[in-house]
Amino acid sequence: MGWVSGIAVYFVVWWVVLFAVLPWGVRAPDDPLPGTAESAPQQPRLMLKFAVTTVVAAVVWAGIYAVVASDLISFREMARGM
Repeated sequence: MGWVSGIAVYFVVWWVVLFAVLPWGVRAPDDPLPGTAESAPQQPRLMLKFAVTTVVAAVVWAGIYAVVASDLISFREMARGM
């Protein structure tokens, strides 16, 4: 895996993990202010969620890189068989 494809894979993994992490700990306020959505989170804690997403995505990316680099699953062989 080259560095450009590695960055692209990390980018995709980061976004997928972000959408999995976003709902964690979200609580809607009991009495929302007028003009705001009732489902708007009280404290979204986005910086914490971005940090968790970055760490989890790095671990997932490292696993993907290890599988690709070790040829444990040979994608080139799979492509030849198609």
